[in-house]
Amino acid sequence: MNKISNNDFLALTRANEYFLTPFSIYHPQCDIDILATGVIYFCPKNIIDNQRKKAIVISCAIHGNETAPIEICNDIISDLLSNNIYLQHPTLFIFGNPPAINIGERFVEENLNRLFSGMRSSDNNDYDPTLNKERARAAELENFVTEFYQKHPDAERTHYDLHTAIRDSAHEKFAVYPFIHGKPWHKEQFEIVRSMGVTTFLLMQKPATTFSYYSSNIHGAHSFTIELGKVRPFGENDQTKFAASKQTIMNLISGQEVDIHQFDASNYQFMSVHKEVVKHNDSFKLTFSDDVANFTAFNQGDVFAIEDDVEIKADTNGEAIVFPNANVANGQRAMLTVIPVNIDNNLV
Repeated sequence: MNKISNNDFLALTRANEYFLTPFSIYHPQCDIDILATGVIYFCPKNIIDNQRKKAIVISCAIHGNETAPIEICNDIISDLLSNNIYLQHPTLFIFGNPPAINIGERFVEENLNRLFSGMRSSDNNDYDPTLNKERARAAELENFVTEFYQKHPDAERTHYDLHTAIRDSAHEKFAVYPFIHGKPWHKEQFEIVRSMGVTTFLLMQKPATTFSYYSSNIHGAHSFTIELGKVRPFGENDQTKFAASKQTIMNLISGQEVDIHQFDASNYQFMSVHKEVVKHNDSFKLTFSDDVANFTAFNQGDVFAIEDDVEIKADTNGEAIVFPNANVANGQRAMLTVIPVNIDNNLV
């Protein structure tokens, strides 16, 4: 095989959900390698010497039913294959969970976005990557990201992991900035993500098992989980809502810079995690309905959830909910609560 039919990488991925023999494609502008099912690498043949070098990872479908990011990435890949986009920076595109795409579900056996970094192997000696195919896939994706960054040791590393959320949000688009262990936040990165239509940022306060935290912590990448709206089936996404996100990615890979001098903190809503609510057993339940949006604020004393007849309450006025999901497995995070935070003293 030396080509992709109709330049449709998604169709190729879905037809080979668990395995695809690696192959390369001739292209006048780029070296193109299909490394595995759902993983495609582009490297420009001629990089301008005075151009700031970046190595960019764009991932989607870590949850298989989050279709809008899949459509965005597939369109950009098709344009690259068709030579409709000028590529300046090496770029790795990842469709994370092809079997879950095919069944239209978040995952098949286990939530892939809870499986990176060996599920934080330093505190999980029982982690077994062979337990199911999603654990094996997490390890495989980590290896591809590692190999990609090693190919470009002098490049600035970035990773944008694109998602859509289960429920509506008071802020339709928002981004999760992984815990960066006291390092400063970057104005340029806020401006890049704002150009995707995102102005709300959730600043994590502890290590995590997500793909974006893996890239940030292990490889020092500027990395985000970017939520672009609500989960919808293929064909039901309003593409006009994703035009800015798509254009930003095309600008990034083609070497168009964002003007960081326009950074103004008043353009953003910065939120910090206040509580991580873990579901311990099947008695856990949320006290609000499924149509309550992410970032809905509660008052001090309001009850978020109940487990074993113990009420989990808001500690302060304005404490808001993010990613509530009572259907997670026991031992996993069922919700975050967040509060506004000022980051002026830790910006570069």
